[in-house]
Amino acid sequence: MSSARLDRLRARFEALRVDALLVTTPSNRRWLSGFTGSSGVLLVDRDRALFATDSRYWEQAGRQAPEFTLVKIAGASTASAPALLEGLGGRRLGYEPAGLTVAAFDDWRRVVEALPPAARPELVAAPRAIERLRMVKESAEIEALARAVRLGDDAFRHAAAVAAPGMTERQLAWEVQRYAMEHGADDLSFATIIAGGPWSAMPHAYPRDEPLRAGQGVVMDLGVRLDGYCSDLTRTISLGEPDAQFRRVYDIVLTAQTMAEERIEAGMTGRQAHEIAVAVIAQAGHADHFGHGLGHGVGLDIHEDPRLSPAGEDVLEDGNVVTVEPGIYLPGWGGVRIEDQCVMEHGRLRSLTTATKLDLVRA
Repeated sequence: MSSARLDRLRARFEALRVDALLVTTPSNRRWLSGFTGSSGVLLVDRDRALFATDSRYWEQAGRQAPEFTLVKIAGASTASAPALLEGLGGRRLGYEPAGLTVAAFDDWRRVVEALPPAARPELVAAPRAIERLRMVKESAEIEALARAVRLGDDAFRHAAAVAAPGMTERQLAWEVQRYAMEHGADDLSFATIIAGGPWSAMPHAYPRDEPLRAGQGVVMDLGVRLDGYCSDLTRTISLGEPDAQFRRVYDIVLTAQTMAEERIEAGMTGRQAHEIAVAVIAQAGHADHFGHGLGHGVGLDIHEDPRLSPAGEDVLEDGNVVTVEPGIYLPGWGGVRIEDQCVMEHGRLRSLTTATKLDLVRA
């Protein structure tokens, strides 16, 4: 798999106008090499694939990244490894602007400037060099994502089954985490959001030591990481019989989500996909109450390209795995969000998510 991915990356060098690429973004490093550790830098040119890391990871890198030649670095100094630059004099060396801090870029620039003039490569920004390749998931990646989604769905079912008035938001979030970790998750893919009543009017609310109350709507946004891949799920439940306002808002959001999943197709931009849900919510009188993007790609990172948003210009295609998550948020009352994780196949979205969206009243 690493060999094929290296070939795909090298095929992009001409479009990127580089002769080699320095890979510093952790998830790109993992995707390209298979290495799961926390420290290391890759250098890929047309003939070589080098992996620089320190002694903590030499054995692990040898096992997990056999396609790469190991460059042993003394001490934890892999933020900038001069040994990687040998043989690159006069060549264009791409770097990942989104994967380097200003301080780290300055370190690399100093390393380059310390070389003899003839040995210095030219540092060239290569934005989204690997991210564009990662947008289209391989079959093994889709299978890994589906496994993560199933575990996330099960964690939601467990937490929703035990949710009750008097339990705090933090306690319900712990039920999600406990279930996920006891059933094989590597970790959560993000901090679980549990938000009851008016607190749920904030799309990214955090769980508090605040008891949930009978009759409240509760937004539950959760995800797990399994074998490196992420899940993302949101459901909004009612603790007891919901009032007319909850039913009305819930029906609008569910209609927007259902229509988006049915109508999004390959060849659309992320912006066009976003506008499908926006039109439904706006027609219902809530144009000002849906402010975030409709969705985002998911893979080794919880937020990846393509983006389904007003700024989403990537064209959707088979192999994309994206969330579809419209919401309505009313300050002082609360919010409703419904989210599935879907894969584009044969030009249409297929939901990987199986958690119910219809039977959401909890006594």
